Amino acid sequence: MLDVHPPHEPVHGWRDFLLHILTITIGLLIALGLEGLVEWRHHRHLVHEAEASLHTEIESNAKGLPDTLAALHKNQADLKHDVEVLKYIIKNHKSPPSDNMTISYGIRTFDDVSWKTAQSTTALSYMPYAQAEEYSDIYSLQAELYNAEQQAARDAIISLAPFINTNDKDPDPTEGQANDIKQKIEVLQGQLTLVDSFLNSLDRSYKKFLAAHPS
Repeated sequence: MLDVHPPHEPVHGWRDFLLHILTITIGLLIALGLEGLVEWRHHRHLVHEAEASLHTEIESNAKGLPDTLAALHKNQADLKHDVEVLKYIIKNHKSPPSDNMTISYGIRTFDDVSWKTAQSTTALSYMPYAQAEEYSDIYSLQAELYNAEQQAARDAIISLAPFINTNDKDPDPTEGQANDIKQKIEVLQGQLTLVDSFLNSLDRSYKKFLAAHPS
């Protein structure tokens, strides 16, 4: 808060009055300038902290992405094999000898604590628009990926349902059961294709960002 005090001595004439007004005006401008400088330095400090934290978070997420892609491709290969097994059952009305099915999928989360912090501290509002948009694009893609992963996980659970209470001594699935399971797995395959697309897009975004902003 800025305080303006009245003159300590009587004002004699317009000249003293104008001099007093000028003194107050200069003092106010200096005070406002100093206050603005302090605020600007605070904002710059906020932005620098956010930039460093976001860079570290994106770099960490990028390092874990190749393993995530490798695990996804393993899941996709297993599902492709499962469909072939089910096709055999549908055609031959029995399971192929010594051939098991594997259905699994886990959600790989990507950190976004720094992004949420930058939003809550309003650090993004003090960044250049292009820079804030660059971060927003990356984290929006992460959010879309997470939604697709959640759907894939639900589809995996639905696909697993027919096998929950089965054991090796149970009879082979009928043609109708095999068809039903095959359709569920194919839905999961489609969902994993979408997840794969998001992961590859995110991988390109990470690489582009880190190339443009080396450590």
